[in-house]
Amino acid sequence: MTPSLPTIAPRRIVVGTRAHAEIIAALRTQRPDLEFRGAAHTDVTDGDLAWADTYLGFKRPPRAATMGSVRWVHCTGAGVDSWLAPVALHASILLTRTPESFGPAIAEWAVARIFAFQQQLPDLAAAQRDHRWAPRDVPRVAGSRALVVGTGDVGSAIARALSTLGVTVTGVSRTGAAEPATTPFHSMHRVEALSRLVGDSDWIVLALPDTPATRGLFSRAVLECCRGAVLLNAGRGAVLDEAALPEALDRGWLRGAALDVFTEEPLPASSPLWDHPRVMISPHCSGPTSVAGATSGFLECLATLERGERPRWVVDRERGY
Repeated sequence: MTPSLPTIAPRRIVVGTRAHAEIIAALRTQRPDLEFRGAAHTDVTDGDLAWADTYLGFKRPPRAATMGSVRWVHCTGAGVDSWLAPVALHASILLTRTPESFGPAIAEWAVARIFAFQQQLPDLAAAQRDHRWAPRDVPRVAGSRALVVGTGDVGSAIARALSTLGVTVTGVSRTGAAEPATTPFHSMHRVEALSRLVGDSDWIVLALPDTPATRGLFSRAVLECCRGAVLLNAGRGAVLDEAALPEALDRGWLRGAALDVFTEEPLPASSPLWDHPRVMISPHCSGPTSVAGATSGFLECLATLERGERPRWVVDRERGY
């Protein structure tokens, strides 16, 4: 069901993010006529949402039983999965997303970890702590092969950065299509070819949103087809069979993994991934939302709504983005 536009112009906005004070300050300079409340999303209450007609934030407030009087949610993150699962936002509430490009930042995250593995930085750091001279051969990243699964804004930025470094980059998407004149990929394939392609890859980068079509896509069966690649996941944890990763590493299907997203966040202290010597963990920080990005996208959608029009950043709930 496609939600209708809010029947009144938004006037009372709750900002539920860690950077709520900075975002509210920036919004007030542009729209002093609006009312704001702000808190970290974990501290937003039922009372806040009963007061508001609009919510600006990445995640659903965990302390709130419902979305109260909110008629419009503007998501500030790259993915909107927290608004669609496990309980979908009510169909009457308009859901929009930020147009901010997270590709360049996530590409830097990916490049940093690829070089860390190729230059064997964790092993060298351990040798330094032990005062141990540890000669080794270090092959170049140039000439290696990467498979980027997900070829949207994020995946394309990663492919562009890796291609500049001399890496041959193959893309995998739902359609397998790309514009030849602009694509940073050396070749493109449909997702059905995934099991065949992973065996020829040195680097596998997952840049997929969490949708019904992508959930569990990178399964144990796909991992079993890998031949010593390093897996990087900067999309969503639900795309990957996280429980199969220790086996994949121990059996040599993967030679390493760099993970920024997880099925459960924060990653539980009991997870075996914390202690695995060939896993690099980061706390979902590869593509941070900027204050400028959060405010400009929201203001664009707001201006469109005030004209009585539908914002171009309305989420397609069936596709999940």
